[in-house]
Amino acid sequence: MAAYNIPLPSGRSPKTFEILRYIGPGLFVTVGFIDPGNWATNMAAGAAYGYKLLWVVTLSTVMLIVLQHNAAHLGIATGLCIAEGAGKYFKRLTASLFIGTAMLAAVATALAEVLGAAVGLQMLFKIPIAAGAVITSVFAAAMLLSNSYKRLEAWIIGFVAIIGVSFIFELAVVDIKWGEALKGCFIPRFPTGSITVIMGVLGAVVMPHNLFLHSEVIQSRKWNLQGDEVINKQLKYEFMDTMTAMIIGWVINGAMIVVAASVFYSRGIAVTELPQAQAVLRPIAGNAAAVIFALALLAAGLASSITAAMAGGSILSGLYQKPLEITDKHTRVGIGITLLGGLLLIFMLNDPFKGLLWSQIALSVQLPWTIFGLIYLTSSKKVMGKYANSTRNKISLFLMAAIVTILNILLIIDSI
Repeated sequence: MAAYNIPLPSGRSPKTFEILRYIGPGLFVTVGFIDPGNWATNMAAGAAYGYKLLWVVTLSTVMLIVLQHNAAHLGIATGLCIAEGAGKYFKRLTASLFIGTAMLAAVATALAEVLGAAVGLQMLFKIPIAAGAVITSVFAAAMLLSNSYKRLEAWIIGFVAIIGVSFIFELAVVDIKWGEALKGCFIPRFPTGSITVIMGVLGAVVMPHNLFLHSEVIQSRKWNLQGDEVINKQLKYEFMDTMTAMIIGWVINGAMIVVAASVFYSRGIAVTELPQAQAVLRPIAGNAAAVIFALALLAAGLASSITAAMAGGSILSGLYQKPLEITDKHTRVGIGITLLGGLLLIFMLNDPFKGLLWSQIALSVQLPWTIFGLIYLTSSKKVMGKYANSTRNKISLFLMAAIVTILNILLIIDSI
């Protein structure tokens, strides 16, 4: 998995296709931004409050762009992912706790992602949840064992395309009040009783494993070894890549809320589970809409299962100062712990959807560790040299970190 560098097309001017060398890592982050956990919170938001909470997706996307760019910033300037940086610059005990909690978060993420794909398989083919979870885990492991970044990237792009096209179709078959939807995207409103849903939507967007993964995919290209000119160019292009990918995620997440608002809120139907959403969607929007809904959920679950396992491999490898490389035992163990851990937890669940809830709580507990650890690394001149965060960037990052942390703490309190 070491060959992350994308070759330039042959026989063409390098300048013409130069930007293509910098595009791609953001899509791996987008997958985590539209995973089954986001589906659940977005459906709940749209069904309960119509278009009024679309602004939460807009705000969370802006915050995500800044934090993910900061994670990539570390990889570009130092050639280290977050886990490697922690292993190198944190005290031994602190690094062990930091990486240990990150691995637990990766397992909790895998639980949600694998479970989401299993629910999709159940919707489409009546496959039991346990069997669907095994199928999903085997698929994710097989994709990672292929040791081909280009193949992984193609699959991820394909999955994102399926999800995007699916929701374009859903938008086309439901009656949407576009004026209200546009207003909802940019005007903050706090309907009575909505704070829990608002925290859920925000809390499901910034995820620990995505920050680790973004820094890993970026650092593997080793731009830091090619001089200041290349580093500065990469910082610019990477921001474009991240922003473009996050905007795609913003559109898809917004479409989920819009569909839920148009189909369920307008009819006073509360939605608390994804299979229920599909069952209600069928008689209202037709069988095709229900099938496409399930297909998109399956695509989201499969893609995010791959990236969750990939992040787990990166986290454990980084602790030992090793790159993400499928032939390395640390990477294999990290992937195995992530997928098998998530799978075993699914087998132990009596209520799969309570499992989804508790997985999100686990992520909420770990997230502040990852964010503040990242900011510490990217603000340190010892780590970053002249590429350390400016005072203005530090203030922005700490403000966003504080907002995310407070919201996640409130979400934990409310859930318990």
